[in-house]
Amino acid sequence: MQIFIFSKKNLFFSFFIICIISIILFSSLSFAANFYNTNISPSNFTEDISNITKQKEKIAYLTFDDGPSLVTPKILDILGNENVKASFFVIGKYVEAHPEIVKRAYEEGHYIANHTYSHNNSILYKSSESFVNEVKRTDLLIGEAIGVEGYCSLIFRFPNGFMSPKYKRQKKEAVNLLSQMNYAYIDWNCLNNDSVKKYSPSQLLDNLKQSSKNKDTLVILMHDTKDVSNSSLALEDSIEYLKSQGYSFRNFYSLVDDLK
Repeated sequence: MQIFIFSKKNLFFSFFIICIISIILFSSLSFAANFYNTNISPSNFTEDISNITKQKEKIAYLTFDDGPSLVTPKILDILGNENVKASFFVIGKYVEAHPEIVKRAYEEGHYIANHTYSHNNSILYKSSESFVNEVKRTDLLIGEAIGVEGYCSLIFRFPNGFMSPKYKRQKKEAVNLLSQMNYAYIDWNCLNNDSVKKYSPSQLLDNLKQSSKNKDTLVILMHDTKDVSNSSLALEDSIEYLKSQGYSFRNFYSLVDDLK
């Protein structure tokens, strides 16, 4: 049996090392807490989001709206097989119904962003208080689902997009509210029209090819539902096509990492 003898010098050295490790761990935890605190102002983040499609790199940001739903796990399976990280703009009432799906998406490295609680414009734009409540309630539910207290998604997408002419005045007012809460909003510059009408998988792929033509950085709109067309049926082919065109895939963590 070996007997270890610790001198005062060794004890002091060990204590010093433990202190250093503790400081590092505490700093990491503090950053994580601050990152999800809605009072943190992300420097240049809004500008980075606004200019994302102006980049000259061939980058594809896959985004999925209106989930989670029973289609989402299939999409997560495909994304996992293809080693692609996406961003999910979730609706709060569906997060409430399927928290386990949101947790899976988060744990697999996908970005969870905010798409209101109800996706109902008449409720969303009823008042400033109603808009803020829709956003904050959704983030609260996301945080509960993924186990992150005080979660702030930082990125918001308007139902039907900001570019839609409907509720234009209210949306402009909402942008100021988002800024006060340190959120940026984003639309898209590429889509497969899966929410427009019933398309076959090959038609969805053709729509994507046309929409992405002659563009560098893409923010691609799809939906992880099957309310109209089911993008999960065309997702694998869509990813393979984009890869063949030289695109690499990122999600919005690549922008959030700049806050560190």
